[in-house]
Amino acid sequence: MSEATRKGIVILGATGSIGESTLDVVSRHPNRFEVVALAANRNHEKLAALCRRFRPEVAAMADATAAERLDKALRAEGLGTRVLGGPDSLPAVAAHERAHAVVAAVVGAAGLPGTLAAARAGKDVLLANKEALVVAGELFLRELAAGGGALLPVDSEHSAIFQSLPDGFVCGRAGESERAGVRRILLTASGGPFRERSVGTLSAVTPDEACAHPNWVMGRKISVDSATMMNKGLEVIEAFWLFGAPREAIEIVVHPQSVVHSMVEYQDGSVIAQLGAPDMRTPIACALAWPHRIDAGVRPVDFATLGRLDFGGVDSARFPCVALAYAALKRGGTAPAILNAANEVAVDRFLAGALAFDAIPRVIEAALAAVTPAPLASLEDAWAADRAAREAAGRAAR
Repeated sequence: MSEATRKGIVILGATGSIGESTLDVVSRHPNRFEVVALAANRNHEKLAALCRRFRPEVAAMADATAAERLDKALRAEGLGTRVLGGPDSLPAVAAHERAHAVVAAVVGAAGLPGTLAAARAGKDVLLANKEALVVAGELFLRELAAGGGALLPVDSEHSAIFQSLPDGFVCGRAGESERAGVRRILLTASGGPFRERSVGTLSAVTPDEACAHPNWVMGRKISVDSATMMNKGLEVIEAFWLFGAPREAIEIVVHPQSVVHSMVEYQDGSVIAQLGAPDMRTPIACALAWPHRIDAGVRPVDFATLGRLDFGGVDSARFPCVALAYAALKRGGTAPAILNAANEVAVDRFLAGALAFDAIPRVIEAALAAVTPAPLASLEDAWAADRAAREAAGRAAR
């Protein structure tokens, strides 16, 4: 691929784990990809180091003070990277004219504006920020359809489903799974660090224990979501919008080894699964190069020494967050936004040492009971539900 035809890449959340893995894949293929813009929240020192290495045209920081520090550092070194700052800077770089694809990897609801801007601008959206679909699925897909870009999942489970679907499958199109002959979508879950821990001891779980995932290296918030399995509940909602399948056709299977990343069962009884090492560079490379395949630097699976693959159901007493997510999806409207906001508050309190681990689902349930879901007609409806849920969750967490 020539310099002129390199794919321009924007990474929202460049300093996080997904951003780092994306840049690792990109660096392996300098003739295929060009980093056009990098964006982050406030880690200006790390973003400066990335700018020195990848020389993006633009860098953005949601925190205006951090942006000023980044700009000062880059100017002192004579780098030509232009720096943008403030909450509007991420949507601005997401719509960059030279960008072909935007990796949406900002954690939480904060990633929604940039992801929506990328969809609106007609960019291919490589979605690692599940909250865009959880909080505003219908609105996001509307913007995507109007912009004309493609939607490619980066979450390992949703990437696995996408890879197990027929060629030509279009993510984000209602009824697409039915047209493809899909009977069930099976999301695999490792069960996290507490899959076998006594339920009665969960109140004593520390943040460091919750963040010590047995298979994956992730940020602290998503690690806690994995430990409560809220991450899997959010993925059910995401799968509903991504694959156009009815909610009753989306199931969760606990698979401790994290080798089978997810499966699709068809009407004829066939089950197609995607397998691989638990390394986020695989789904990232798949999305970056689709429909082609490129080296991601991932070690191959050694089936001779793998030993066994185990599967089981979800323990509802151990993981009540899963049922809360299904209930929010069934209620529809702004209920998933309420669920997501309450979870973010509860996880923040837990990580700060102000809330017990087993109180996280109780806070979420209290917020869902306190805030009445409304129809989701605009982004403001989603933000109103988000604000109300955060207030309710804050009260419940005291």
